[in-house]
Amino acid sequence: MRYNFYTGEVLLIDKPLGWTSFQAVNKLKYGIKNHPSFIHEPASAKASSGRGNKVKPKIGHAGTLDPLATGLLIVCTGKKTKEIESFMGLTKEYAGTFFIGATTPCYDLEKEIDKTFPTEHITKELILETAKTFLGKQEQVPPLFSAVQINGKRAYEHARAGDEIELKPRQIEILEFEITDIQMPIVSFRIVCGKGTYIRSIARDFGLALNSGAHLTSLRRTKIGNYDVKDAVSPEEFVKQLQS
Repeated sequence: MRYNFYTGEVLLIDKPLGWTSFQAVNKLKYGIKNHPSFIHEPASAKASSGRGNKVKPKIGHAGTLDPLATGLLIVCTGKKTKEIESFMGLTKEYAGTFFIGATTPCYDLEKEIDKTFPTEHITKELILETAKTFLGKQEQVPPLFSAVQINGKRAYEHARAGDEIELKPRQIEILEFEITDIQMPIVSFRIVCGKGTYIRSIARDFGLALNSGAHLTSLRRTKIGNYDVKDAVSPEEFVKQLQS
């Protein structure tokens, strides 16, 4: 496949489990920095930049995925990086699992369970009805362990330092919330949501709505707008394709 990374490409990457989004982008940057489309800069750009004929790869992703999440990451290069904001505004689809009856400080498996709650009262009907109450526009408080900026620092930096901080709620929208399987204490789901939605916070709020507790145990981003993870490749596979 031919690429022109200077003019710009939109790459569909399937982020592996345990990788940060930053690591995924760096893997791609390493793989493409010696690609011919970067080595031979267009003459007009060469003349205006005064940098000779070598171009530093310009690359960025359109929406972070947590290390414990997998799935679709849209990566833009060159002039296509100007479109990152428009990609970030697209709806997202996720599939994953909640653990019902326990919470963690970060709302997922990054930290150990800190509290347990009763689940004897929770029925399949209650779970299905509760999911319906999450549809539509609403206020959501981001997790303490998140990349939200507070006083020039990320929220997770404050949290790890033991600082007392208060995160303000943000408006989000959940367009679809489907419970796909119930094998207590594990509940599987599919969610379609708007920009800025934290699925970890949905896990926390879902547990509260059940008069119990919950945390996120797996998450995969399957779609961004009309882009599908089925059409994506892993960072390592992409680099192999460049070298072939």
